[in-house]
Amino acid sequence: MVSLVLDNATVDFPIYGAQKSFRSALRSATGGLIKREGRNQERVVVRALDNVSLNFREGDRVGFIGHNGAGKSTLLRVCAGVYEPTQGSVKIEGNVSPLFNMSPGLDPEDTGYENIVNCGLFLGMSWEEIDRKTPDIVEFSELGEYLNLPVRTYSAGMMTRLGFAIATAIDPEILILDEGLGAGDARFADKAKRRVDSLIARASILILASHSDALIQAMCNKAILLQSGSVVKSGTVEEVLDAYKQVNQAV
Repeated sequence: MVSLVLDNATVDFPIYGAQKSFRSALRSATGGLIKREGRNQERVVVRALDNVSLNFREGDRVGFIGHNGAGKSTLLRVCAGVYEPTQGSVKIEGNVSPLFNMSPGLDPEDTGYENIVNCGLFLGMSWEEIDRKTPDIVEFSELGEYLNLPVRTYSAGMMTRLGFAIATAIDPEILILDEGLGAGDARFADKAKRRVDSLIARASILILASHSDALIQAMCNKAILLQSGSVVKSGTVEEVLDAYKQVNQAV
């Protein structure tokens, strides 16, 4: 059974050199709880995530909502296994596919075909899976003979197409998305949207961080409101969006 469980997960980031310029440290750490630690309070620490306990199960489509600095990106990366909690634990059952970037490790000196292999391995695909999916990636990217050339010869739009085609060829169990999904030119946008919709449909669990109410409403059946690294509300999308509006009005 696919699942992801956070038990009192806490993430602290030390701010080095803050004693000399504490005001600068405050600016760079907007949103998290700032603490002083040590015998003489000489160490400054930002608590980006504070005792978060969450339980994601198969069928969950969960949106993270909150202001910049609320802890959304940190929580995404904890769920993806990129950050290890300073305290607490994360238990993952299933294959996690984090997509924070639609150009997953493209090497400009390698050809398009070489990048399909290398990026596929980076995303956790097996050699057999890469071989099976290469024709689909080639067709979707619409790059033709350019795939035999080094990626440094591509335009920015061509690189985006290739990266997007590779990144969305995965078969995720737990799919973790940032809202910044770029797909190139306008003609390509509808095709890319259908591709993302198909990717999401294949996932057992979707976790998405977004500032867009419409995106959360369209993609999610649950939502979580974060503030200063803590969960302040979880529930249905409408319940959490209403709570977020109340928080905004109170500011």
